[in-house]
Amino acid sequence: MKSLYYITHIENLDSILTHGILSHQTVEDKGLKYTAIYDKEIVSNRKKKTTPDEKSLWQYSNVYFQPRNPMLYRVVLERGAKDIAVIALYPQVLQSPGLYITDGNAANEITHFYNYRDGIQIITDMWDTIKGEWWNSLDGSKRKIMAECLIPNAISPDLIHSIYVANHTNAERVKSLINRKEIPVIPEPTMFFYPAKQYQISNKLFLAEGDMFFSNMQTLTVSVNTVGIMGKGLASRAKYQFPDVYVVYQDACRKKWLRMGKPYLYKREASLDDELMDEPKEFDSPNSNKWFLLFPTKKHWREDSDFNGIEEGLIWLKNNYKAEKIKSIALPALGCGLGKLNWKDVGPMMCKHLFEFDINIAIYLPREREIPKEFLTKEYLLSKISC
Repeated sequence: MKSLYYITHIENLDSILTHGILSHQTVEDKGLKYTAIYDKEIVSNRKKKTTPDEKSLWQYSNVYFQPRNPMLYRVVLERGAKDIAVIALYPQVLQSPGLYITDGNAANEITHFYNYRDGIQIITDMWDTIKGEWWNSLDGSKRKIMAECLIPNAISPDLIHSIYVANHTNAERVKSLINRKEIPVIPEPTMFFYPAKQYQISNKLFLAEGDMFFSNMQTLTVSVNTVGIMGKGLASRAKYQFPDVYVVYQDACRKKWLRMGKPYLYKREASLDDELMDEPKEFDSPNSNKWFLLFPTKKHWREDSDFNGIEEGLIWLKNNYKAEKIKSIALPALGCGLGKLNWKDVGPMMCKHLFEFDINIAIYLPREREIPKEFLTKEYLLSKISC
């Protein structure tokens, strides 16, 4: 365990680096100026919740073992990442007297509180969940990934070693605000649910490095086979994060609605935001209704991906996306992950067809291997388009 983390507004950084990370009660008692990043209802819930020694959570500074969690997702969704920073602390914060460690969101009614020795064992046992890339309510990971360390009253500023922000622009802004060269300010887009990198191919089409399942595109594309098995890769992720997608996929396979050259569009009505935020709340966002395009890249899961079958599927998509009311779409590099196709071949073919769409499109590059930069250029990827 290298760090623990505190999420805050950028305007609070100078005060935090001077006074430390203070509990809400201490901030109130000292009359310090503080810019909140969450709504009054959440604050009220935490004020009412008590620890085993009958103290309010307001009397504790709270830090997370995993900053990329449902709370940060909600804050970024509500406010954007422009004003948000994540402070990283040395693990010595766990040596603070009187602390509690929780096995999930401290405000949740089923969360348990532990002393240091028992709490560290609980965190160790939960580590795979806490460091996971995703969460949901069904398996409890949404609550558990928000496991906290509660420190009475204040955390010393001497324990702060870094500050993370969403991009280089924010980093320069923070550096000028705090004027402390000894504290590195690190741009880390993926922590804030943004792609690590983007490559613009046209006005509507771009490549992305990152987690496609946090894309703000209306429709997400999942590579599948036609026999109903979601065993590895993106399909496996979809199966466990969105169990209803798996049920729909198996049904589409049984009824032959999904076949090579004929993807199946699942117009899911559930809000992805409700599943990812710490507290459900209605937002006008691209994730309010997330659709899934189940895109066959091979017939059987044991086979390598079928280049011609993928192209047939893209032609179907090109001919039907308007009628299906797809407003924007994210796709993986079809067949290039576990399917063993080469981006050098697939990239130009995908871009040739997707270039003709008049909606925003993101192609998420394979995470299994790094692609040489010469195969990511606009000139190379659009070389198959006839003038």
